[in-house]
Amino acid sequence: MTRQESSSAVQVAVGGDGTTSYLVAIPPEELPPVRSRDLAAAWDAARDAAGATHWGQARLFRFYRDDGRSLDLALADSDACCWAAAVDATLGLGHAYGMSVCLRLLALIDLMASAAWMRAWFALRRDGAEIDAMLLAAAATQSLTPQGRLDEAMLRRRLPRRSLPSFPGALA
Repeated sequence: MTRQESSSAVQVAVGGDGTTSYLVAIPPEELPPVRSRDLAAAWDAARDAAGATHWGQARLFRFYRDDGRSLDLALADSDACCWAAAVDATLGLGHAYGMSVCLRLLALIDLMASAAWMRAWFALRRDGAEIDAMLLAAAATQSLTPQGRLDEAMLRRRLPRRSLPSFPGALA
């Protein structure tokens, strides 16, 4: 493995097969909140990269806890690799802030795909998806779970109640 950029919180190495590994000195729930504009920029970069079929390489993450335990996450799915590569290209993943943006983007996309109530907060269009600014702000500032996800119930409580559909011109 060869060393790449790193900060005191994140050490980065690239293997001979192109897999990038991140050793993160803090657990996901201690990663900092981010600016919603950075999460929006990450969303745009990920959408553009997917549209250009820039899929990226597999990525491995190990988050260390003070008690010696760790959490391992592996991104092998082509979409997730693409999104992580887009964040890495725009903000970098070699520091806690970029790592926080990446995990929040992945967690937000996961919730958008799995939670029916979220459909009121984004619109799918032929040219991509549009995410409501309130949802981005909530996802940017909410603490991550110990598993690196957004707590669905907490996120829902932070947003005003909304019924479907919320965006004019959204695809059904």
